[in-house]
Amino acid sequence: MAYVITQACCNDVSCVEVCPVNCIHPTPDEAPFATTEMLYIDPDTCIDCGACVDECPVDAIAADNELTPEQEPYLEINAAYFRRYPIGPDWPEPRTRRKIPAERGTLRVAIVGSGPAACYAAMDLVSHSAVQVDIFDRLPTPYGLVRAGVAPDHQSTKGIGDVFRSAIGHKNSQCYFNVEVGTHITHDELLAHHHAVIYAVGAASDRKLNIPGEDLAGSHAATEFVAWYNGHPDFADRTFDLSGERAVIVGNGNVALDVARALVSDPEDLARTDIAEHALEALRKSNIREVVVVGRRGPAQAAYTNPELLALGQIPGVDVIVDPGEIELDPASRAMVDDPDVEPRIALKVQQVEGFARRTPTEGNKRIVLRFLASPVELSGDGAVEAITLERNELVETDGRLEARPTGETETLATSLVLRSIGYRGTPVAGLPFDDRRGVIPNEGGRVIDPATGAPVPGVYTAGWIKRGPSGVIGTNKQCSTETVEKILDDFIAGKLPEPVADRDKLATLVAERRPEHVDYRGWLQIDKQEKARGAAAGRARQKFVSIEEMLAASRLES
Repeated sequence: MAYVITQACCNDVSCVEVCPVNCIHPTPDEAPFATTEMLYIDPDTCIDCGACVDECPVDAIAADNELTPEQEPYLEINAAYFRRYPIGPDWPEPRTRRKIPAERGTLRVAIVGSGPAACYAAMDLVSHSAVQVDIFDRLPTPYGLVRAGVAPDHQSTKGIGDVFRSAIGHKNSQCYFNVEVGTHITHDELLAHHHAVIYAVGAASDRKLNIPGEDLAGSHAATEFVAWYNGHPDFADRTFDLSGERAVIVGNGNVALDVARALVSDPEDLARTDIAEHALEALRKSNIREVVVVGRRGPAQAAYTNPELLALGQIPGVDVIVDPGEIELDPASRAMVDDPDVEPRIALKVQQVEGFARRTPTEGNKRIVLRFLASPVELSGDGAVEAITLERNELVETDGRLEARPTGETETLATSLVLRSIGYRGTPVAGLPFDDRRGVIPNEGGRVIDPATGAPVPGVYTAGWIKRGPSGVIGTNKQCSTETVEKILDDFIAGKLPEPVADRDKLATLVAERRPEHVDYRGWLQIDKQEKARGAAAGRARQKFVSIEEMLAASRLES
């Protein structure tokens, strides 16, 4: 028997660290880790010890003889990785852990944000006894996109929050939730109370289509829709027109597939999750029966991952429709798919889509239509979206890259809801430099850089999407944050960080004066407890509070 990693994998690498025979790859020290969709277990090396199962924070690992029919494709997905990257004697040596010399004293670090990158950084920092961490978030609740971005039907993935609890609840951590840096406390004040400040604020905005009609009612960012159905307080009062029978999603990454599933899944299945109550009621009344997912390039270049594509074809009562004529590969893509030295994940994407194209739809089912080689050129309607015009593309190889080039051939689809899902984008942070082209804080390995001088800004660091751009999955942030923490430790040990001019008690006093409504770790535990109790009473995983006022009231309840 061997163990198999399945769809829920978050690339957290906790399993890598406990495996006694090093059969889980890629590790953070290996080049494929930067682009891998998930981690993989070598079936020929696994010794069936089960250590990885106990360690996995999202229950993504199962024994090969216990896989459900839906999970069985992961036997081949895991094995295929090791045919491409056979285990050999040239494994990278594990990194040595830094130690803070006793004479350096206590390192004090502020972290702005409480999503995955922030929590991984906090976990790494508080593992050193000589480090104190203060965590700030503008919302009363932590975990960022784990709470507000992961799809409701991926409840196991949200289990990573239990791991993050060890960071925000650590004796050396202090939480200041419902506190906005730049409003209630300034960047300079954070620096005055800490040796270093890490900005892990994510990428809060979305990219635009820049086409006529994009601002019509019924045209939204998919990120807004995701935040709405996840109960984010900034988006709880949004409305989306679900009265038509067709919705169109522009973009074909994982977020696009999340939204497509939410629109056509049986609401009673979603009712067992932590989806926001207002979204559940709206989806129960929805008339949408077809979701068209539009990608500008071909199936070999699609941005979604294989696990998400596989799950798309397993939704009860939903057909995945693909036009065989849209998946005929151009010569360069065919050569890439057939090349044994190319990542197997690309060939698998194509194989899955080809399989969808061969399926016979079931009468009466809802539909997800995967469209390739098409780009939107206009949204039209009288005051609201009534149609989208798509232009067919062809792939042209230019300087070794395949580019989507418009052909002039267009078609128009009737729709009342268009959701653009073409990427997140970071926004500037007051007082810090910003790379507007890339949408990130300029940095080198996490050290924030002054573009004018090319020198590091003393004591200022970054991690996560605002550091590297919106890429990877939850666990990708672990390695990203580790890199940043290593830079902080290097600079602290070398005496390069300015000493704080005020202590931790003065920080607590300052926050209490500026923001008496702040929520500490105990307050978050009360919110968490009440949401779970509300969910249990309704037969659900959790029933979230969706307004700041409700959250604050729950945080003040006594145990």
